Amino acid sequence: MLSCEEFIEKNKLLNRGEVIGVGCSGGSDSIALLHYLAKNQEKFDIEVVAIHVDHEIRENSFMDADFVKEKARELGVRFYKFRVDAPKLAKEKAISLETAARQARYGVFKSLIQKGLVDKIALAHHTLDQAETILMHIFRGAGSTGAIGMTPISEGNYIRPFLNTTKEEIFDYLNENHLDYVEDYTNEDTTYNRNFVRNVIMKDITSRWPNAVQAIVNFGQAIKDDDEFINKQIYAEAIITEEKAVKIPTSYFLYDNAIITRIIFKAVRAIGITHDIEKKHIDAIKNLALNAENGKRISLPFEASVAKEYDYITIFNKHVEKPKFEAPFKCGEFALPNGYKLVVRRVKEYDVKVLPGQIILDYRKVPKDAVWRFRQDGDVFVKFGGGSKKLKSYLIDKKIPLRVRDSLPVLASGNEVYAIAGVEISEKAKVENVPTAYLVELKK
Repeated sequence: MLSCEEFIEKNKLLNRGEVIGVGCSGGSDSIALLHYLAKNQEKFDIEVVAIHVDHEIRENSFMDADFVKEKARELGVRFYKFRVDAPKLAKEKAISLETAARQARYGVFKSLIQKGLVDKIALAHHTLDQAETILMHIFRGAGSTGAIGMTPISEGNYIRPFLNTTKEEIFDYLNENHLDYVEDYTNEDTTYNRNFVRNVIMKDITSRWPNAVQAIVNFGQAIKDDDEFINKQIYAEAIITEEKAVKIPTSYFLYDNAIITRIIFKAVRAIGITHDIEKKHIDAIKNLALNAENGKRISLPFEASVAKEYDYITIFNKHVEKPKFEAPFKCGEFALPNGYKLVVRRVKEYDVKVLPGQIILDYRKVPKDAVWRFRQDGDVFVKFGGGSKKLKSYLIDKKIPLRVRDSLPVLASGNEVYAIAGVEISEKAKVENVPTAYLVELKK
């Protein structure tokens, strides 16, 4: 039996009532994950959906989709099938087939999340995948941040329940439950980087050091602990977020390299670049800040660019999308794109002390169609104590920084805002002589 339940609970990967889409290729790992989550839907109080993406790399790839569809039918879960032309995408963008397939696959996942068809995507990465990822990041020159590898949850919506599970445990689970799966012959093609690391490098390493996989994973965890500590030393003012761009004062480039590097990584992630930033890019940005003339520019992956603008380094990404978020108005924890969580819980109004950053409201006064989302043009807000105002103007009056305003969840029905998480409630939602109310908090 798989021992991942504790891992799921420790990392809070699943919340009650969520719809979990399982990315299922039909291979051993994803079939085990689909079966495990489907069989434990009641325990976790979730709904499981099988998602198969046909990358059209092999002539008979449609057979894998049929296989997954039949497995979904046997398990009694919904099945979504998608086709993407990864070879065509790779040619058009002049990128590797691996990268093209990944971009297309995650594009499908992102669309499903944005449309509200699923709340999260479960991926079947395990400890061997983690070890391979860490090595590949090191080989690419990603630095210590890359050596962390994958995280149990990323971007708020992608979860990895098997990340602490070994390949051997997965095979044992498949055998115990008499589960068959498909073999993808392209997994043996070592022209793909991942396959070369798995089938050549890792095999050689583990033949000499049998415990190498766990040792590499432990190394990644140690790096993660150090990285989290160093990140706590970074001031929020180090990064100024604007539409499709972020700014870093050049004065921050006089700090130690450990701080500077993490500021840069944090900045590029803020404009949607989460992959393919390597040490050479970090070094080029540092050199631009410290040695280049005003107006000098350099390029980054994904058609992003960096410019020195007087006392700032500005990183642009013309493809960045304004972050999207929507959650129902109910009790629970909801992940935000910026890594924060919106926590809503019922409390006894007369027995609660509201701390800074928390708000308390009368949920009975809020329309049933209200949802948590980010602010929109035309939003209005009735200030606590009275007086209607445009939400934009109200946030300016409250001196909420521009870079923060677009990532503050608001509770709204149409353009009427009833609460601003972490800031204030509307006069229309104030608590008056009721036994229970909702306490709302933004948490890291």
